[in-house]
Amino acid sequence: MFARGLEGWHIIFIVLVVLIIWGAPKLPGFAKSLGQSMRIFRKEMKQLGDERAEDKKKSAEKEQPKED
Repeated sequence: MFARGLEGWHIIFIVLVVLIIWGAPKLPGFAKSLGQSMRIFRKEMKQLGDERAEDKKKSAEKEQPKED
C-alpha cells in the first residue's frame, strides 16, 4: 500500500535527504574516494586499450610474410 504511491523520484529524494542529514560530514571523503576510483579506472582502461593495440600490431606483424 505504501509503495504504491511512491515513484522513482520520490525514492531518490528520500535517499538524498538521508544522505544530507546523516552523511553530510562524510560526503567530502566519499567524493574524494570516488574521484580517485574513477582516475584509477580510466588509467586501467587506457592501459588495457594500449595492450590490445600492441597485441593486434604484433599479431599482424606475425601474419605478414617476410619479403627477401
